[in-house]
Amino acid sequence: MSMHVMNLAKGDLTVALVGLRFGAEFAPIYQAHPDVREVVLCDSDPEQLETVGTRFGISRRMSSLEDVLAAPDIDAVHLVTPLTLHGSQSIQVMESGKHCAVTIPAALSMEELDSLVNVEKRTGMRYMMMETAVYTREFLFVREMFERGEFGALSFARGAHLQDMEGWPAYWRGFPPIAHITHALAPVLALTGTGADRVHCFGSGRLSDEMASAYGNPFPVETAIFRLDDVDMAVEVTRSMFRTARPYTESFAVYGDKLGFEWPQLEDEQPLLFEMGALSTERGRPIDVKRLDVPDRADLLPEEIRAFTRESVYQGGDHLSFVQGGGHGGSHPHLVHEFVRAVVEDRPSAIDAATAANWTAAGLAAHESAMQQGAVVAIPRFDQQLVA
Repeated sequence: MSMHVMNLAKGDLTVALVGLRFGAEFAPIYQAHPDVREVVLCDSDPEQLETVGTRFGISRRMSSLEDVLAAPDIDAVHLVTPLTLHGSQSIQVMESGKHCAVTIPAALSMEELDSLVNVEKRTGMRYMMMETAVYTREFLFVREMFERGEFGALSFARGAHLQDMEGWPAYWRGFPPIAHITHALAPVLALTGTGADRVHCFGSGRLSDEMASAYGNPFPVETAIFRLDDVDMAVEVTRSMFRTARPYTESFAVYGDKLGFEWPQLEDEQPLLFEMGALSTERGRPIDVKRLDVPDRADLLPEEIRAFTRESVYQGGDHLSFVQGGGHGGSHPHLVHEFVRAVVEDRPSAIDAATAANWTAAGLAAHESAMQQGAVVAIPRFDQQLVA
């Protein structure tokens, strides 16, 4: 580990933010974080670099990742770059002696995931996959109830990420939808503290030949059933990207023998909580149904960044990563805080390379199953102790 990282003190961290379209959302959060001394901006588009730099008063700007990695005083890099680059760029960052945060997915192959885990271990750098779904106010609410035992024994869970991605950057066209699974699956794996052991998955619908040729994937929708490891439970997950008339949702549901929780069907609705009643003379037990006002959890954050659970760079704007995701449930400052503290405290992040690899591998294995007409595919585990 480099000496400038080992000697970090409060307020000493220099973070480079690479990729400034959706990535601009994180710039003011890092600026306001009490452990961050300086934010450096990087984008290959000079106009975007100028716009974001001027807006936030950030004068230190770079045009390439190579420039960032060559700067000895930059401690950490947050990659918000095309998903085809995540694995290779994360490895580059850690090999250069810098800590790495990256948006999902962690990588696009099992081999790259394996390399990612090994590089994190070998270099001692801190890595975090910035999975929004496990820091939404809804997830934090459910997790607290689950940890208090209020759900009872879980019996089933379901996740969905349904999205029309027409008009997104070209690298998304024809992408295997289930390979971008973690928004829908990670909440269940984080809640249960385990991984997915095996999967059956089927593709649904048909892409045009032109779209299918990009990744060799014919499916606009994929649906998987996962068997969890060390838990008597199955999880159903559906992911769509094209040719599906359905408004955006990024959701999870969990059902126990005492309580059940369902993410709302539409973004402007409240989530549902189900409570199992006592057995009566009627067939079946009564189920109490209520809509929830889920509390914001800004209280878990330093005062300087609490406002960002409700405020966004894109309020009134049109960046689809934020607008379609309903603001990602106030998760962004929680992600930044966890990454920064992992670096400052020199500890594994909550979504370190092994955890990120476990979550990402489930989707890669599911797509492999879909391409084999639903054949069972075993999912490799990159550790045996996931951290939620």
